[in-house]
Amino acid sequence: MIVTITTAGLCGLVLMALSVRVIVVRGSAKVSLGDGGNPLLLSRIRAHANFAEYVPIILILMGLIESFDGDRYILGIMGIALVLGRIAQAAGMGLPAPNPWRVVGTLTTFIILISTSVWALIISARLHGL
Repeated sequence: MIVTITTAGLCGLVLMALSVRVIVVRGSAKVSLGDGGNPLLLSRIRAHANFAEYVPIILILMGLIESFDGDRYILGIMGIALVLGRIAQAAGMGLPAPNPWRVVGTLTTFIILISTSVWALIISARLHGL
């Protein structure tokens, strides 16, 4: 599970950085709950929440795939792409649309989510003799 634990560790650090970005704006804007109508705070809250919405299921899928001897090289590439894609997406959240950072980050995440989901289903089908 070396790939998943490494990816999870990196994602944990990214999530912490995204949390700090929210906290800093909350402090300067004096908003303790919600976004207080502050567009910068809203974009940082959404970048943080978006990360928290997608990353856990992808890490679960990666861990399950790795536990069933999934190709660590491919999983490693997916892990690196996930971390970089999530950073790109978060960086793009505060920029006016259209912006390539958000698009690249979102597409990367979706490709990894779909790929790991299908891969997990293939493993499940094989385990059930299908």
